[in-house]
Amino acid sequence: MHPNPIDSHGSAFEHSTRRTQSRSLLGALLFWTCAPFAERAGGTGAPTPIPIGMSTVLSGPASDLGQGMRDGVECAFAEYNRALPPEKAPLALVALDDGYEPERCAPNMRELVERRKVLAIVGNVGTPTAVAALPIAIQSGTPFFGAFTGAGVLRKTPPERYVINYRASYGEETAAMVEALVRGGLAPGEIAFFTQRDAFGDAGFEAGMQALVRHGLKSATSIVHGRYERNTTVVEGALAQLLLAPTPPRAVLMVGTYAPCAALIRRAHEHGFTPLFIGVSFVGAASLVRELGKDGDGVAITQVVPYYGEDRPLCREFRAALERSAPGTQPSYTSFEGYIAARIFCKALSSCPVAPGREEVVDALLSLGRFDIGLETPLQLSPTEHQACHEVWLSVIRDGAVQPLAWERMPELLRGK
Repeated sequence: MHPNPIDSHGSAFEHSTRRTQSRSLLGALLFWTCAPFAERAGGTGAPTPIPIGMSTVLSGPASDLGQGMRDGVECAFAEYNRALPPEKAPLALVALDDGYEPERCAPNMRELVERRKVLAIVGNVGTPTAVAALPIAIQSGTPFFGAFTGAGVLRKTPPERYVINYRASYGEETAAMVEALVRGGLAPGEIAFFTQRDAFGDAGFEAGMQALVRHGLKSATSIVHGRYERNTTVVEGALAQLLLAPTPPRAVLMVGTYAPCAALIRRAHEHGFTPLFIGVSFVGAASLVRELGKDGDGVAITQVVPYYGEDRPLCREFRAALERSAPGTQPSYTSFEGYIAARIFCKALSSCPVAPGREEVVDALLSLGRFDIGLETPLQLSPTEHQACHEVWLSVIRDGAVQPLAWERMPELLRGK
């Protein structure tokens, strides 16, 4: 019997908590020491640091995601601060832990927006928490930028002025999955779903079903859909649905976090059930590798950023920035996404006045138009385009590491190669 991943990582959780507390203390010290440092450098006094808010998951079974986004944002802000002229204020990230629970995110947002007076919210993690955060951001006119979620609630038509995204949507991720699976020889009825029972899981499932319908699915009732509760690893009911399906699934699309997805895959393998498991980017690839161990080989994950080890200019800059800001921290797809979002934010902020307000930040982001920050992928933001990137990449776990894979090689995964 495998232990529950939540219960079997006590020491890791304690280490994570100590690390989070240390990082929070470091952030506070940086916030209060930025001004004296700038004063010594400039000789005429320095502006007060600008607080940028983040409510994210820094504890619990999805904490790697929040910590990764925070790492990426912080190293981009550190780069920005080092290059600032003396008259411009540095950025200080204020990250609060919501445990990936909406009822904790809402008070965090009020704290950040009303008491801390943050200029913007950058890099929040999760769909259920975004549902709680968005009304507060919109009502207060606070930019809500670069959230780690592809849910449609952040992608309205016409777009909501204060909600601006970097990443591809879950609709685009699941559409890319379905397209590749069908091209690889699967019938729509051979594809099943495993999703979190909340707004996140709903968003991924609905987008996936729409893609299946476009590829000829006749009856929605023929699709097997197993679910689990957020912040748990109770997956036995979902696994039973997959095992008892009249048509054995050949691929399972996972819309969940790394701990429950890993639990499902391990238990499925114990029962000899070995379809292609493929998860959306939110699963957290590096964390999934760690949780799965030898059971990870052949598991696929869609990504909304390219592989951080590539030779693109921004990949090189990210690796160098992370090593300088957090020596010894391993790069990941999640921290790279945080870095990209923060670099876009800083690019917009560079065009703002010395003391910008929230409206000026929104205007600056939506005035970027077509731009490149070294990603070598088309990016665009405008008053009618509130999602900078629409590209989806594929990756696979091989020999205990996440490796990029061309979409054209999906048939190899389906054959178990």
